[in-house]
Amino acid sequence: MIRQVEYYHGVALARLIRTDSAAAIAIRTHPASRSTYVLDERVALYVKYSTNRLSPWPFGFNVQHQSEIAELRAEFEHVFVALVCGLDGIACLDGAEYQRVLDDDPQAGEWIKVARAARQKYRITGSDDRTVYRVGNNEYPGKVYAAADKHRSTAGQALSR
Repeated sequence: MIRQVEYYHGVALARLIRTDSAAAIAIRTHPASRSTYVLDERVALYVKYSTNRLSPWPFGFNVQHQSEIAELRAEFEHVFVALVCGLDGIACLDGAEYQRVLDDDPQAGEWIKVARAARQKYRITGSDDRTVYRVGNNEYPGKVYAAADKHRSTAGQALSR
């Protein structure tokens, strides 16, 4: 039987490996988090999912989830939070975007809500910031690979010196 978490995490991972950049990137699970994948040992991807069929999609972040992400931000150069929105798509936040909607003070009952009208960007709000933040459905996995590629080009420049 396929577990629900495997299905939704599989969607996020399939998008990562079905790109031209996938051949040059190493992906592994993070030993301390069942929701985190590590790319090229420098980029962390934290995956959450909502099973709602339609917008809006709620994502609860308990203290443990927030603490895991804070630890990832301390450990890795780049951290992304991929929010799998039912069957609609993936809203991806980088570390700064995540911090904008949920601050560094983990508290019980915090949340992120993702909503989207047809052919529009995702509208993201969080319990710590009522500002609406917009993210395109097409930004994932591109911005994750951009961070990995940035690190690879920086490492390549350091080796050529």
